[in-house]
Amino acid sequence: MLTVDAIDLHYGAAQALRGVSLTAEVGQVTAVLGRNGVGKTSLMRAIVGQQPVSKGAVRLDGRDISRLAPYDRARQGIAFVPQGREIFPLLTVKENLETGFAPLKRRDRHVPAEIYDLFPVLKDMLHRRGGDLSGGQQQQLAIGRALVTRPRVLVLDEPTEGIQPSIIKDIGRAIGYLRGKGEMAIVLVEQYFEWARDLCDSYAVMDRGQVVEAGPRSGMVEAQVRRWLSV
Repeated sequence: MLTVDAIDLHYGAAQALRGVSLTAEVGQVTAVLGRNGVGKTSLMRAIVGQQPVSKGAVRLDGRDISRLAPYDRARQGIAFVPQGREIFPLLTVKENLETGFAPLKRRDRHVPAEIYDLFPVLKDMLHRRGGDLSGGQQQQLAIGRALVTRPRVLVLDEPTEGIQPSIIKDIGRAIGYLRGKGEMAIVLVEQYFEWARDLCDSYAVMDRGQVVEAGPRSGMVEAQVRRWLSV
């Protein structure tokens, strides 16, 4: 289980997060919702270690990992699919997937077959350069690369951004499958409300660097959530 406990985060003198708390349970999808610029990506950076917290703690299965570097968090089982995908455009699909070997022990350095089952296009394009793939295919590659690390926590930042509807459905099915396996907690940052609502088990809405509403999906009042999402 991932626990974010009352964290503050600063960029220099500017405070981006204020007392943010979040829990992500294994076998569940936790959706983080909110408009642009409210702190969602800063929260993801705090979870994966790209930006240090100035107060509070990030815990994995009860252990404080707030001071661990990103590569050490990856070794502990936190995988990140960043906004914009950030695949290596000059490497092949196969080589991009193999960059996920970095936090693994030598015996585990292979690409699980289920990644190709989830995203068959990756197997078909193993020897194509990442930069030659469409945006949707690159997103599938970025998720596949994260899954190569055998994560205990999968963090996805805006996975539907700029993606065609058919691939959004494929990504949704993949996330549903991974949740059903019950082996990882999934944290999903998303602005596509209906898609996130249908996938999530719990949710948190952010505004101005704070969580302003949170709870199980069963208790969600859609009109109230949409009010926070409107410009």
